Amino acid sequence: MAKKSFEQALQQLEQIVRELESGDLPLEAALRKFEEGIELSKFCSQKLEETERRITVLLQNEAGETIEKPLSREENAAAGSDDELPF
Repeated sequence: MAKKSFEQALQQLEQIVRELESGDLPLEAALRKFEEGIELSKFCSQKLEETERRITVLLQNEAGETIEKPLSREENAAAGSDDELPF
């Protein structure tokens, strides 16, 4: 799949859903669209998982106060992301 953003993939997936729901596609074309939709869905899911790993992790300190701690590069690498963190 060519490099695309989450938003582009989601928009393309929504278009495929509309086309499939219309019922106007021949069976073979519908199957190809379905397969393309599955790939886009996997791509979007992967991007969301990567994003979740990059979000600030909330922790409680000893006093019970909630503090924010950015996910370290080591934790991000252990989670399986090769992307650099923005902080």
